[in-house]
Amino acid sequence: MTRNHGLHALALALGLGLASAAIPAQTVGYNVRTGDVWVDTRLGEIDDYGRHHREPFLDEMSGYYGAPRPLLVDLLDDRGWAPADVYYACAIAHALGIPCVDVVHEYDRHPGQGWGAVAKRLGIKPGSAAFHALKRGQVDTYGRWGQTIVVDRPVHVDWSRSNGGRGPGSRDNAGSQGKGHGNAGAGNHGNAGKNNGNKGRGNQKKGNSGNGGGKGHGKP
Repeated sequence: MTRNHGLHALALALGLGLASAAIPAQTVGYNVRTGDVWVDTRLGEIDDYGRHHREPFLDEMSGYYGAPRPLLVDLLDDRGWAPADVYYACAIAHALGIPCVDVVHEYDRHPGQGWGAVAKRLGIKPGSAAFHALKRGQVDTYGRWGQTIVVDRPVHVDWSRSNGGRGPGSRDNAGSQGKGHGNAGAGNHGNAGKNNGNKGRGNQKKGNSGNGGGKGHGKP
């Protein structure tokens, strides 16, 4: 009886071991935990944006948050940071007026604690003026990506179905191009109009049906 019980226990243990081996390892994603559900949700969407629209995401981080592009590429490609982590590190740095790499180093000192803990150590607490500035920064970022949102109002943006927004500076470029077309159009039409007018006055001056014809009929 004891022997059978031991064999049963061994078989159960082996079965559990094989079942565990068959389960693939799970990849742990970014650890948000900012202390604010609205911000956490936005970071989840920003993470999707960064994965679907890499270049506009890098442009946003370098153009508006002042992060060096080599640092961004290193974090995303070499260190395996999620776009949301990269965004929030640079957003915190921008709010505090410090280099993004300083926030990265602070995160590295206490990995796995979440961004809420990192922000608190740097002096940004949930509900503070600096924290609200981070929220407004998310609104501005969404706006540059072509989506209008309001702080603390529920919204869902599916960036996988979006073209990625206009991207930094493209609105100004589009405006410049439009002005260029307008000037070119005005010049061409104006010159064409003047030329047509000159041609018309020239024909009348020659008098194909007037002076020329009159002289012919008037001779004896």
